[in-house]
Amino acid sequence: KKADVTWEREPDLYASSPIAQRGFCRECGTPLTFWFPDAPTMDLTVGSFDDPSRFQPRHHYAVESMHAQWLDTRDLPRYRTEDNANVVKRWMEAIGKLPD
Repeated sequence: KKADVTWEREPDLYASSPIAQRGFCRECGTPLTFWFPDAPTMDLTVGSFDDPSRFQPRHHYAVESMHAQWLDTRDLPRYRTEDNANVVKRWMEAIGKLPD
C-alpha cells in the first residue's frame, strides 16, 4: 500500500498516461513507482531496491509489448492488459478505448 512506503525523499511524479502516474528519482531519473492516482496500492520497481535478489518474478504483465529476447521467463503466467477489467474500465473512462 502507498501508506506503507516511506521515503528518504519523495520521488518526483509525472502522468505517464491518462490513467496512471509514475514516480522517479529527480537526481538520476531512475523509475521508482507506478500507480493509479485513486488506488491505495502502488507498484515499486525492482531496480529501485538495494537488494532486488530477494524478489522472484511471478508473471508477465502487458505482454503485448514484451520483447521475448530480453529475458527467458516463458513458464510464468501471462496476462494481457485487455483481460484486466479494472484497467480496461480506466482506459475506457479516460479515452474511450484501449491504447494502440
